[in-house]
Amino acid sequence: MTDKQTSPAVTVTLESGPTGSGSIDDMELYYARRALDRFRTRLGRQGLLDLLAADIEEGNAFLREAARTSDGEFRGGTTVLQARGLSAGEFLAWMDAAFAGDDSRPLLAAHPEHYVMGTDDTGARVVENIGPHVASFYMGGWGTAAMAWADDAAELLPEAEFPRKMSSNLFLEDGTVVGRALIQFGDTAEGFTANLTVYFPTSCPQDVLDHHLRHYAVEFRNWILAAAEAHA
Repeated sequence: MTDKQTSPAVTVTLESGPTGSGSIDDMELYYARRALDRFRTRLGRQGLLDLLAADIEEGNAFLREAARTSDGEFRGGTTVLQARGLSAGEFLAWMDAAFAGDDSRPLLAAHPEHYVMGTDDTGARVVENIGPHVASFYMGGWGTAAMAWADDAAELLPEAEFPRKMSSNLFLEDGTVVGRALIQFGDTAEGFTANLTVYFPTSCPQDVLDHHLRHYAVEFRNWILAAAEAHA
């Protein structure tokens, strides 16, 4: 990752003190997640939207301009995850229930840059980072087998061993299509493979796409672990 700051050649190890397993990094991650959950809970959905209003306006303007200058052309990339100990069907059953439920906390908890997830009068709304930009967009067709772009979806699909496919256009409130998502799952002997593809307008910088591929890795890893915990 090119945006990671370098550190001096100094190491610190935990020799004794707290009980239980885990590194200092594990401890820091636990406390960071707990603090973030507290802020999300205290602010609530509308509080977060109010707090991020200026960021959302700026981020949506960036995506709208990228869509305009790309003239309908998109560039994609794929993150591939391998899950063991859980089937694709078990995971997708959990995910469908999580997206359909009234409690958005399991969805928000999967990534620090998830701010709002839920449904409003326009549809399924997501407020999250797209690269460095905070954006508010909608997803059409998510959670179904229907392809959101019938004319060219077939050529974008890999081989048939990924029988579970879900896709969506990502669009702003004014209808501007600013991205596409295509996620596919296929069972393996030990679990399943997740093929997670996202497309952004071609005029978006490459780092926007790269960041979202990392975003996929974080959020789906955590959703898979949450599904496994619920299944157990």
